[in-house]
Amino acid sequence: MPDDAHIVASNKIEGEHAGTRWLALTAAIASISVVGIAIGLGMPLLSIILENRGHSASMIGLNTAVAGLASIAGAPMATPLAMRFGTVWTMVAMIIVGALAFMGFYFATAFWMWFPLRVALHIALTILFILSEFWISSSAPPHRRGFVLGIYATVLSLGFAAGPWLFSQIGSSGFAPFGTVFVLVMVAVIPVAAAWRESPVLHPSGDEGGHFLRYIWLVPTATAAVLVFGAVETGGFALFPVYGSRSGYSEGDAALLLTMIGLGNVLLQIPIGMLSDRIGDRRYLLLVCAIVGLMGMLLLPSIAHNWHLLAAVLFVWGGVVAALYTIGLAHLGSRLSGHELANANAAFVLCYGLGMVIGPQAIGLGMDMFGKEGFAWALASMFVFYIVVACWRIFGRARSS
Repeated sequence: MPDDAHIVASNKIEGEHAGTRWLALTAAIASISVVGIAIGLGMPLLSIILENRGHSASMIGLNTAVAGLASIAGAPMATPLAMRFGTVWTMVAMIIVGALAFMGFYFATAFWMWFPLRVALHIALTILFILSEFWISSSAPPHRRGFVLGIYATVLSLGFAAGPWLFSQIGSSGFAPFGTVFVLVMVAVIPVAAAWRESPVLHPSGDEGGHFLRYIWLVPTATAAVLVFGAVETGGFALFPVYGSRSGYSEGDAALLLTMIGLGNVLLQIPIGMLSDRIGDRRYLLLVCAIVGLMGMLLLPSIAHNWHLLAAVLFVWGGVVAALYTIGLAHLGSRLSGHELANANAAFVLCYGLGMVIGPQAIGLGMDMFGKEGFAWALASMFVFYIVVACWRIFGRARSS
């Protein structure tokens, strides 16, 4: 297995002081953030409509779970499509497919029709996210990559937060919410098309076929980080209201605690990204993020009944844990380039999808076995897993070399 500390990236030849390609970065960040607003608006909209149509919570959950499976299926498609049709044209095609698929929900009267529409929508979104992140990573100079990805994570988080607010203003009735999502997604074409001359070009190298999964193991410190983050984010957000209720909090107070986690995510990504640019080996920062995540969960049972202290801890915890994604993505960009970086981005998103599947199940099982404290223990075990992986890569490989 290659040592991710010594993988030679061809983008190193640009030098540590390469200029920042702001047009390309702005285009990629703007397009994916507009899509983020649309997702933040669209996901609760679909659930509310299904509930109003009389479908059970389990069937709504089943339809939503298709999104994770579609993401896993779509990840390997991104690089081959970009190689054949170009990064920009593939992104434009996925924007159009996603917009049309979402519009299809308005016209689909039969419940079974929502399943293929979910598949089409989330395959398109997965490919769009992979290529956007590849574009951002390849356009950011090495000495500013963490800072740039911090901006990306912050703007995307704001986009996701703006979506539910927009939904609260528009409501779920009639064509208006669907038309709004369609327009927002199609607007994302504009910045992508405007910067098409600066999009990265992927050239077939002859060795990319059949090796998609090897990128999971090529830079395991990054892919394990996003696997854990996907599990923690999806499972933690889904089951924290249950944990809050069992801890004696009202729905409103529990929701405010979730807001504190999101606020930490928004405010801390740029500072942590800038810090990562000053560290030669980002794996050490990833290890620190996991240790903070573990400490927060070990502390949780003893502070659960003090709302203000819990809110402060969750603010820091949420921002630092979210950096597993941001810094993991920066770590990929510092080790790989070209089609290898694109494939690694796809593997990165695939691992996030796996985390989305694993997290809720693991945390739910933990709470069934150990009561409400199983929430913290299950999350803590995920951070322990990552700490073991990171220590093995950093210290174990160093001794062997």
